[in-house]
Amino acid sequence: MFNRTKRTRNADKLKLDKLHLIDLVCQNYHVKSLADLGGIWGVNGGYTFYALKKHGIKRAFLVDTDVTEEVRLKAKRFPVLTIINENFGMKDIARRIGKVDAIILFDVLLHQVDPDWDTVLEMYAPFTDIFIIYNQQFIGSDKTVRLFDLGYEGFFQNVPRAKDDPLYKEVFEKMYEMHPQHNRIWRDIHNIWQWGIVDDCLFAKMKELGFRLEYYRNFGQFYHLHNFENHAFVFKKTEGHYREL
Repeated sequence: MFNRTKRTRNADKLKLDKLHLIDLVCQNYHVKSLADLGGIWGVNGGYTFYALKKHGIKRAFLVDTDVTEEVRLKAKRFPVLTIINENFGMKDIARRIGKVDAIILFDVLLHQVDPDWDTVLEMYAPFTDIFIIYNQQFIGSDKTVRLFDLGYEGFFQNVPRAKDDPLYKEVFEKMYEMHPQHNRIWRDIHNIWQWGIVDDCLFAKMKELGFRLEYYRNFGQFYHLHNFENHAFVFKKTEGHYREL
């Protein structure tokens, strides 16, 4: 059972829902090491720095493909923080991080292709006891869908960008060309929405990996998208279910 405590004042752009998740896990499971995967875009590593300042984290990793100067400057104040300027879906990243108490996946699972979102969970499951997940979950069907499979019109009915958005327009123009930065075709880059993940598929994958659901909350519709809701999850590894590293 989680204990609820008061939170400190939060940094700009950081969502209370996610800060609350961090508080719940750090306080109830005595987390002292964590990895924040894809945690720079839009928030400049804010959730990592929050955990470091409030919860006395002893070892932390912040992994993303685009590391800002603001993040690099802040990181100098935290010798226990390691920044990895790579795609966290690369095969060797989990081993470079090693064992941590918790892994944070905020707003990133639906972006993961090659490896897909479920494979990413498989890659990191041996290296942690707790997954802290906040994701835009699909309620438009009873199974997980690749958004491109919905067709052009269906795709744009289920993403938070218009057809004339420069990035999304370029993706459709260069769909099967190699992206100059990400070493993959444009269709598979993580900068765009890729999946409509349903809760049941996530639950099934985590059960398969030996994790049980400890906390769940539905925070309601994501902006104007009727088929997506913000859902929060905490999964904890069950006793005796440890894979060989």
